[in-house]
Amino acid sequence: MEEHFSVSNFINDLDKYCSKVQKKEFHKGDVITSYIAKRRKLCMLLSGEADLVRYDLNGNKTIVEHFSTNDVFGEIFYTVSTNNELFVEARTRAVVLFLVYDDINTKCKSDCDFHSELLAHLPGLFLDKVIDLNMRIELLSKRSIRDKLLSYFKLISARNMSKSFRIPFSLTDLADYLSVDRSAMMRELKVLTDEKIIEKSGKRITLLY
Repeated sequence: MEEHFSVSNFINDLDKYCSKVQKKEFHKGDVITSYIAKRRKLCMLLSGEADLVRYDLNGNKTIVEHFSTNDVFGEIFYTVSTNNELFVEARTRAVVLFLVYDDINTKCKSDCDFHSELLAHLPGLFLDKVIDLNMRIELLSKRSIRDKLLSYFKLISARNMSKSFRIPFSLTDLADYLSVDRSAMMRELKVLTDEKIIEKSGKRITLLY
């Protein structure tokens, strides 16, 4: 995305001046939206955290993506089918702006400039989503739990520009996100700690290499 485009400023201005957006507040555990074909919602996380999740027939949860403040999400970024329904669940209290994608080209009554600005920067938003999804695919392509953990830690370290960082998940949710068995993951975390490759204190991880 272009450096001069501030997602946070744009979201705040869109909320203030555009009559076609809706703002809603959610509590932890609430379903913010589900991805259903033809609804075409574009959602912007004004505050809080949320997860994109999928449940299988046995009720097992997979965390597909994690969203934090200023992230953009919605079914317009995914190919949705009735057999592949996804849900966005609030991880914390969250405030979300909703805009129907088909309304982007339709001027609102206040004749605001934000539709044209959003259209101008939409390719950048889509590119960011593609990059995020490619990173997710890269993580899941790793064969071992060890490789998945280290790849994920490197990614979070790079995003935080620090070798010490706090992971946004509980260990149970981290296992869901990496699609691994929690007990096996806990054993691997202990091995990585014993080998002094990482240092772990609660959710805080420090890379020692």
